[in-house]
Amino acid sequence: MPISNPRKRPVCVARSFLSRHASKGELSQAVSHLESLTEAGIRLPFEVLASLLQRCGDTRSLKQGKWIHRHLKITTGFKRPNTLLSNHLIGMYMKCGKPIDACKVFDKMHFRNLYSWNNMISGYVKSGMLVRARVVFDSMPERDVVSWNTMVIGYAQNGNLHEALWFYRELRRSGIKYNEFSFAGVLTACVKSRELQLNRQAHGQVLVAGFLSNVVLSCSIIDAYAKCGQMESAHRCFDEMSVKDIHIWTTLISGYAKLGDMEAADKLFCEMPEKNPVSWTALIAGYVRQGSGDQALDLFRKMIALRVKPEQFTFSSCLCASASTASLRHGKQIHGYMFRTNVSPNAIVISSLIDMYSKSGSLEASERVFDLCGDKRDCVLWNTMISALAQHGLGHKALRMLDDMIKLRVHPNRTTLIVILSACSHSGLVEEGVRWFESMTVEHGVVPDQEHYACLIDLLGRAGCFNELMSRIEKMPFKPDEHIWNAILGVSRIHGNVELGKRAAEELIKLDPESSAPYILLSSIYADHGNWESVEKLRGVMKMRRVNKEKALSWIEIEKKIETFAVSDGSHQRKEEIYSVLHNLAALMEEEASRT
Repeated sequence: MPISNPRKRPVCVARSFLSRHASKGELSQAVSHLESLTEAGIRLPFEVLASLLQRCGDTRSLKQGKWIHRHLKITTGFKRPNTLLSNHLIGMYMKCGKPIDACKVFDKMHFRNLYSWNNMISGYVKSGMLVRARVVFDSMPERDVVSWNTMVIGYAQNGNLHEALWFYRELRRSGIKYNEFSFAGVLTACVKSRELQLNRQAHGQVLVAGFLSNVVLSCSIIDAYAKCGQMESAHRCFDEMSVKDIHIWTTLISGYAKLGDMEAADKLFCEMPEKNPVSWTALIAGYVRQGSGDQALDLFRKMIALRVKPEQFTFSSCLCASASTASLRHGKQIHGYMFRTNVSPNAIVISSLIDMYSKSGSLEASERVFDLCGDKRDCVLWNTMISALAQHGLGHKALRMLDDMIKLRVHPNRTTLIVILSACSHSGLVEEGVRWFESMTVEHGVVPDQEHYACLIDLLGRAGCFNELMSRIEKMPFKPDEHIWNAILGVSRIHGNVELGKRAAEELIKLDPESSAPYILLSSIYADHGNWESVEKLRGVMKMRRVNKEKALSWIEIEKKIETFAVSDGSHQRKEEIYSVLHNLAALMEEEASRT
């Protein structure tokens, strides 16, 4: 829409014109008219330009934001914009992920107010640049509660508990009046650290300060107790609340679900006065995590029947459930529902789709989903597709895909290298795997950790290269953890290396005495060598230490329903028929064995 005779249009009309375009999301059109307005002698107020910059930041429109900045510097001669515009420029650049450009604006400012300093700190914190944030914080001529809260939350979210608590304590000592947000960072630290005593202290301080009615803080306290495994304390905190927000109900349900207490989670869910998609998703995710994919899918069907709109994570969880049960039909139904309801899936959901099709045996469908993403394919999607190829034993194809990924300037990350090493291992590509391991730091900036070494050990072990394997272990910059010992135990079983397998199992038992996996694998190694005496001795140790083998499940889809079975399971409604068939099969096998 061109401006007719712009000289006759007053500033208020120009302001309205630009605002209308910006509100419709037509930032390019709005910004492109700035020059013509200036040529027409219409000089826009700073507030209008500031509003446009804010819109650029909120929509991550870096190109348009730079146009406005250039307009200020060249057209109007503002090489050093005033404080208002400078603050909005800093905010725009920070939101668009350009902290260096924001810093340049900050350095050129004639006058910086408190908002300017806090803007820089907040931008650096959100970019994960805590060292720079600390430098700015230390340089501040004055600070307010926002300055302190930003540092507490920044360090807490990045897992630096010690620094987060130091800033919180210094805030309390500074005499500046704290607010609800002052506790947000401490509670984030509680959730991440899973330190029960710290959470109890924070809970007490929130209670004394009178902020327990704040939904965000209450949810964080309950979540922190749940992360510490203290569901009794979490539930008590929940019971003490006079007003229970739907988010608080959901947090408690999620806590029980994450700890595997699905009975308690289900009971709470039924008691909820109102349910939202998040609460449905929390319960569905709990069943998926527990390995009860069929129950998760049943819940999803009920959710749809009640016309509750699923969220992105709901689809992701349900697709994981379909993948875990290898139910291609259910996976296709979920995909179809998303298509019919015009759901625009995010990267996590697309990744779950690729994984579901792959695990359900339809690799071609995985590749179609991946190809349809076109230029939107990020590192997560590339990793998922490479992993799918690896699971199908297509190591060479996985390596070619990694080359394509790099050519398109998508940089491999830590997970990419784990996936590609695993692909090489399962396809017997020893030389290629070792080459990628050797180049990962120099060429891709990824420092190998325990999981990378575990993949390398699995690669070398499967190929029978035990001398090089032991040499690599000796040269590792850290002590082996459960990933590495599990890899050693696995390859020991493949090649029947009893001594190495015994050592690996002993180390794993030290790390996790309650896990049954090392006992079972070592027992299999002894059984493969006919050492039944050691097998019985190991079972005796398991019984004495009360280590129980987790029951394996098998399932089959019959008449559009998934039937799940476990060893010695007497809960199935058709158990008499099932055991009758099993007894008949056993008799037939005995009869056949006697003939031979």
